[in-house]
Amino acid sequence: MRYLVATDGSTVSDTAVERAAREASVWDADLDVVHVLTPETKLVDGDIVLPGEEDAVDHAEEILDAAAETADVVADRDGITVETHLLTGRPAEAITTYADNAGVDAIFVGHRGSSERRRVGSVAKTVIDKASVPVTVTR
Repeated sequence: MRYLVATDGSTVSDTAVERAAREASVWDADLDVVHVLTPETKLVDGDIVLPGEEDAVDHAEEILDAAAETADVVADRDGITVETHLLTGRPAEAITTYADNAGVDAIFVGHRGSSERRRVGSVAKTVIDKASVPVTVTR
């Protein structure tokens, strides 16, 4: 069994990582933790970072490392493998394409990223619409 959890480094996605790690541990599933570098510019530690720049990749890898560490602690890593993957593109499409290609059995996402305006964010909604496997949206 293989699960996928997407993280953007937000508190909400941290909750998704924890939930996915607990489920993976219970079901003895491997866990793929993914982060998507988007085509838009971002503000990272007060600096504007363009996609593909070394700072953007470094920041993304820090997010993945922190999520993998959280998954390791929560799942206690007995019998499961936690792998990280840096994806690029539009988040929902990158997540669902990866899920299809990797043959994952379930996807976990936070209900929204950094936007406080919506109950369920556009990425989570689109993942639900496009996914061919069950999607768990955490709060």
